[in-house]
Amino acid sequence: MAAEKGTGRPPSLWDNMRVRFAVCFLGVFVCYFYYGILQETITRGDYGQEKFRFARTLVFIQCVINVMFAKILIQFFEGSKPDHTKSWLYGLCSLSYLGAMVSSNSALQYVNYPTQVLGKSCKPIPVMLLGVTILRKKYPLAKYLCVLLIVSGIVLFLYKPNKVSAVADDHAFGFGEILLLVSLTLDGLTGVAQDHMRARFQTGANHMMLNINMWSSLVLGLAVLWTGEVWDFLSFTERHPSILYNILLFGLTSALGQTFIFMTVVYFGPLTCSIVTTTRKFFTILGSVICLETS
Repeated sequence: MAAEKGTGRPPSLWDNMRVRFAVCFLGVFVCYFYYGILQETITRGDYGQEKFRFARTLVFIQCVINVMFAKILIQFFEGSKPDHTKSWLYGLCSLSYLGAMVSSNSALQYVNYPTQVLGKSCKPIPVMLLGVTILRKKYPLAKYLCVLLIVSGIVLFLYKPNKVSAVADDHAFGFGEILLLVSLTLDGLTGVAQDHMRARFQTGANHMMLNINMWSSLVLGLAVLWTGEVWDFLSFTERHPSILYNILLFGLTSALGQTFIFMTVVYFGPLTCSIVTTTRKFFTILGSVICLETS
């Protein structure tokens, strides 16, 4: 009460951390549910004899839209509020984020999709372990149990042993699994960098979103120019102009979803954010299963 009188401002509903967490969770869930549908529509759409094979350009467009969206949010809601976070920290976070994504996608060339999903569902574990070892963070026992139960539950839900294909698919720990471990390690490093930003520099959600996506746009922009993929993509859109509408919606949905993700990171920490996104993935898969069963 004394704090409330000192500030002269009555507490709002947004000051309630449970309400704030519910808004972040629902925002991530709704945005990325539609994001997944749009991604499937774009990458697996009917383009005659052609296939969409411009993943890097799609992520580049996504990052550019995220930058513009974050810039608008800062302009309207934060004004001239300074950001003291070091640029190299944003760059490091961006590189680890992109490296995790590239490693995860590359792993699909060596392991099947269920294996990849199983691996990525363990994301909260490296975020927690690296937070403890590098930042010397201390988590309550309940949070350790929460991570263990969620990860175990998703693994049990997704794991379907197939005795018929077990012999054919039986193989030793290979390059695909190594790529998944690299991806998880980089996820953990991303979490460490974000935790350091919020603890040392009190980085805001919108500034974090703006700068990480700006660095990502720079790296991906150079990559698509160097490989020439962007020119093939432009030719593809000329032949299939209807895809542009879905790409725009895809980018806007990503920007909204990232807004809620970075809010979760800033207000509750990278570990809680990784738990939210992992849980969201479970409910998305469960929803897809239910829809397929009823259709």
